[in-house]
Amino acid sequence: MASTSTSHTWTFFRTGGIDQVALNRGADLLHLDQLDQKLWVALSCPVKGLNLDEKTLALIDADGDGRIRVPELLAAVKWAAARVNNPGDLLLGKDSLALDAINTCTPEGAILQASARQILRSLNKEADGALTTADAANTAAIFSASVLNGSGIITPEATEAPELQTLIKDIITCSGGAEARSGAIGVTEGQIHTFFADLGAYTTWVEQSGTKDIAVLGDATAAACSAIKAVRAKVEDYFARCRMAAFDQRAIAALNRSESEYLAIAAKDLKLSAEEVAEFPLARIESSQLLPLLEGVNPAWTKALETLHKTAVTPILGAEKTSISAAEWTTLNAKFAAYETWLGGKAGSAVETLGLPRAKEILNGKGREALDALVAKDKSLEPEFKAISDVERLARYHRDLRDLLHNFVNFADFYSRDRHAVFQAGTLFLDSRSCDLCVQVDSPAAHATLAAMSKAYIAYVECARQGSPKINIAACFTQGDSDYLFVGRHGVFYDRKGRDWDATITKLIDSPISVRQAFFSPYKKVIRFIEEQVAKRAAAADSDATKALEGAALKTADTATAGKPVAAVGKPNFEVGTVAALGVGIGAIGTLLGGFVAGFLGLGFFMPLGIIGIVLLISGPSMLIAWLKLRQRNLGPILDANGWAINGRVKISVPFGTALTDQAELPKNSTRILGDPYAPKKHPVRTWSLVIVALALGALAIRLDHHRRGHYFWQPTPPPPVVVPVEVPANAAEPAK
Repeated sequence: MASTSTSHTWTFFRTGGIDQVALNRGADLLHLDQLDQKLWVALSCPVKGLNLDEKTLALIDADGDGRIRVPELLAAVKWAAARVNNPGDLLLGKDSLALDAINTCTPEGAILQASARQILRSLNKEADGALTTADAANTAAIFSASVLNGSGIITPEATEAPELQTLIKDIITCSGGAEARSGAIGVTEGQIHTFFADLGAYTTWVEQSGTKDIAVLGDATAAACSAIKAVRAKVEDYFARCRMAAFDQRAIAALNRSESEYLAIAAKDLKLSAEEVAEFPLARIESSQLLPLLEGVNPAWTKALETLHKTAVTPILGAEKTSISAAEWTTLNAKFAAYETWLGGKAGSAVETLGLPRAKEILNGKGREALDALVAKDKSLEPEFKAISDVERLARYHRDLRDLLHNFVNFADFYSRDRHAVFQAGTLFLDSRSCDLCVQVDSPAAHATLAAMSKAYIAYVECARQGSPKINIAACFTQGDSDYLFVGRHGVFYDRKGRDWDATITKLIDSPISVRQAFFSPYKKVIRFIEEQVAKRAAAADSDATKALEGAALKTADTATAGKPVAAVGKPNFEVGTVAALGVGIGAIGTLLGGFVAGFLGLGFFMPLGIIGIVLLISGPSMLIAWLKLRQRNLGPILDANGWAINGRVKISVPFGTALTDQAELPKNSTRILGDPYAPKKHPVRTWSLVIVALALGALAIRLDHHRRGHYFWQPTPPPPVVVPVEVPANAAEPAK
């Protein structure tokens, strides 16, 4: 869209530093496609993580890519507006859709209203003049009222004929069936066609096995073929080894396995079915190339060879054949080759569980024609019941389009204090504050990369609740300070459903929270630095004292052990230089302090301005930096990191930030009892000592200032002294030299 159409008069309101279009009338919705996309606050949003029904968002997401874009939202608005009498009703966000509100002037609208009435009848609510989204979405109750509902799925209840019901159940057993809208299990047209095709293929395949070329032993053919397949690999291995032995007699020992391998097996608990024994040849390798079947065979293969002799060798070669040659083995395999080929081409295995008699019964019956008639009847009802799905769609749009539009085209809900935006996940209570700007995130580390550009103080919090998977939120602190916000701090998070979660800070993005915090920041840093230095020096002094005490104790113990008297500890040497250096340092500090106080008192009545100047000199830079960053605080990067495409600069001003984070305040008309039995005790001597020192320093400073000026600062400045020249007579004698 290159420009905004002039065919409609738009109203804009300014909030958050940007001009946002107002959606107040149905005409605004009808002309929404004419609004320049550059004036939309957002251009796309995800369907997950929003406080909107995901089924509604899935209906709007036409391409199913998990994102809603401008064309998809416009299509949803256009579809819904064409099916209601007053498009402005879509801006009310009501869950109840009145039947009279549906536009019956179009064929689609007339079918919708009729379907809506059908829904109410199915739910025994014929007297109601409106239906809710829950009514329209109750497909189980709606479609269960009719056995045929245009879903394309035929359930056993769709017919009263017992034979046809049994046939449908047989198809479900073989194909798995499909779930109908009513929740019942039935079969689709495709499953019916596949079932009958499998029946035909299966019966044809089974009938082929009756020929003499395939079933050489009749019903016993399958058992004989299975016995041959069970030993085929080992028999082939045996005859190959025998051919090697016939080629070179020296290979016989190696082909029969070495003595060491037998010793390794003998050291174990021997079992005839052990894998080690089964890997050995079927019988002793000889150049004769005859395989014994009943005696002198590998114990692990005795049963398999006995079965082979009984089921295959005896019917084909005779019971007297207790050993076979390689040529006889080849002949035996050739006898069953046709059967194995037929077995490999097995068709219709999905219906094999029914058995051949039942398969022939179904094929010879008239169930196929009856099922085709039910499918055709169900298809004829498809348009009527499809409209029921459209009723649910209209009911969802009637309820949810308002919220989506006011969090997509504009951010009216976000800047409104009586509503929450769809992306606000809930409220975090932590550090005597409640944060309303909480956004659910998937990965805090990935989200923080882009969210840091928002210039907001963000705490990433892991929320846990019994019986629910953990979630992560990004909470913005927009009021107060960050002194007691640190990783590991616990709080409580309430989601939009009112459920409470245990919250723990896992990551922080540090940014200014307020100008007030920036004002006190330098002083807090100095105090923190002093405390750290004092703690370090105290720890070092404590360590040195402990070491000295341990050394003295060790020395005393050594002296006492040697039987010598303990020498008295001598007094430390008195160094005059150290005392002089301390005196010079104290004097310099006193002079500096006195000069500072004297200069400050020298301001006279301008001393308050001097105090303000000192404060601005210390706190001014940090306050200026905080003010600049607070002006840049923007919601856009926080949502962009969550998959949104924010089109405007959605600013979070200082007043609006104050509204997003509430600090603890005492209720109105409450009383306070100020007496604290556990408050630190006051020390009058210490207090008066500090007062006396301050007064002494002030007096010293005043005295120094008087010495410099020649008067006190509250006295007027004396006039300069008048110098009177002395006249010397001309005849005065010169002084003697």
